[in-house]
Amino acid sequence: MKKRVSFVIPCYRSEATLPDVIKEIQEKMRQMEEYVYEVILVNDCSPDGTYDTIRRLCQENDNITGVDLARNFGQHSALMAGFHQAKGDIVVCLDDDGQTPADEVDKLLEEIKQGADVVYAKYTNKHHSGFRNWGSHVNEVMTRVMLGKPKELYLSSYFAAKRFVVDEMMRYENAYPYVIGLVLRTTKNIVNVEVNHRDRQAGVSGYTLGKLLGLWFNGFTAFSVKPLRIATFSGAVFAVAGFLYGIYTIIKKIFINPPGLVTGFSALMAMLVFIGGMLMLMVGLTGEYVGRMYISMNNSPQFVIREITKAGADEEQAGT
Repeated sequence: MKKRVSFVIPCYRSEATLPDVIKEIQEKMRQMEEYVYEVILVNDCSPDGTYDTIRRLCQENDNITGVDLARNFGQHSALMAGFHQAKGDIVVCLDDDGQTPADEVDKLLEEIKQGADVVYAKYTNKHHSGFRNWGSHVNEVMTRVMLGKPKELYLSSYFAAKRFVVDEMMRYENAYPYVIGLVLRTTKNIVNVEVNHRDRQAGVSGYTLGKLLGLWFNGFTAFSVKPLRIATFSGAVFAVAGFLYGIYTIIKKIFINPPGLVTGFSALMAMLVFIGGMLMLMVGLTGEYVGRMYISMNNSPQFVIREITKAGADEEQAGT
């Protein structure tokens, strides 16, 4: 019996690139007769004609499903929406801009066949902008320190996962999904395979500094308490340092400085400003955790589907 592969592609400002991505998937999968496949295209409320392109692709192909989100939820929520529509034994996630080579999906599927639970594409030469490369490096450090990612493991937006991994990820229903964190907490049987990386054919990356910061905050607040432990440790260090500095000040006042001489005002103010800033930072971090808990308790949705398009027929649906 042939295995089914589900391609899940979050889409944003990709009306010009999607047809080529779909064509590349079709040409590659025709060569791989041991698989049948489907494609799930999730429009993350793109302001251009992306969903019109998705509708047209659905009309032309009976194995393509289009999902239109009611507002912009972000890439990871769009992936979760696609997972809920995917029926494959293996789920492959890739980008909509053509930079991730769909014609090398056989490398990922071969590693799955060899026994890996998840396979991440590792790029030999990245063609992202300097800003995106910097963001990827920061994300790499964050996932290693906060989420326990092995140092040798490379993470990217192009990966394949077995069905049980996707089923486990879908059990997460909170408002702030982080797919990398969900993968890392599900299995340790994760490998890399090298693929090429291409230049962007059209448009620019949708990741701004604000979105990257939001992604990082989401990653470590949703799946790690290490920031709170770091804050606790920092507080203990500053408390001990303050106590020792107080003893030093008393000794200095008695044995070194003459009575009546006022000294150390600048140092005191600098210390107060520094400690005050650290306290505000720690309180803000705690507030971030509490705020996310509050939002999750109010059942804020991961995503809201406005419309699902299948094989030329539109289905109206709203849900999470």
